[in-house]
Amino acid sequence: MDELSELCERIRTQRPVAWDQLPDFSLYMDQVLSYMDRQVLRFEDNDGLTSAMVNNYTKSGLLPRADGKKYTREHLAYLTAICILKRVMSTRDMELLFSAQLRQRESVSEGYEVFCESLDKALNLVSDIMEAYASPEEAADAAVHFALLSYAAGLASSRYVELLRREDADSREETEKSPKKARASRTKSAKEEK
Repeated sequence: MDELSELCERIRTQRPVAWDQLPDFSLYMDQVLSYMDRQVLRFEDNDGLTSAMVNNYTKSGLLPRADGKKYTREHLAYLTAICILKRVMSTRDMELLFSAQLRQRESVSEGYEVFCESLDKALNLVSDIMEAYASPEEAADAAVHFALLSYAAGLASSRYVELLRREDADSREETEKSPKKARASRTKSAKEEK
C-alpha cells in the first residue's frame, strides 16, 4: 500500500502553480509540453500533453491561437484546465464552461485562480477520504466509494453544464430576435410617418 500512500501524498501536495508563478514570457511548443508535465498530476508516461493535442485544442477553438509559435501564460492556464478536465468532460462542454467563466470574470487570470482554488478543495477532500481507507483490506471498498463519488459529481456537473447550455441558447436566441425586433420597429415607424 506504499503506492496508495504516495498517491495520497501527491494528491494532498501537488498543485498547478498560481497565476503569478506562471512564466511571464512566451514559450515555444516543446517548452510548453515540458512545463505542462509539472503542472498536472500524471501517473502514466503515455497520458501527457502532445503538440498534436495542443493543435487540436486550438483548431477547435478551445485554446486561443499562439502568437506566432509562442505561447503565453494565458495558454498555460487554459492548458492546465484542459488537461485536468479532459478526463471527465468533453471538449464541447469545456468550451461552454470557459466561455461562461470568461463572461463571469474580468480576466483569464481571475478564472484560473478560481479554478485552482476549486481544484485544491477537491484534491484535499479526496486525500482526506483516502486516509480513511488506509488498510489494504479496504481497497475494494475505497474503489467503489471513489467511483460513486465520481458518479455523483458527474451527475451534478452535467446538470450545471446543461443549465449553462440552455442559458447560452436563450441568449443567442434573444440576440437573433433583437435585430428582427429593431427592423420591425423601424418598419412600423416608417409606415406611421407616411
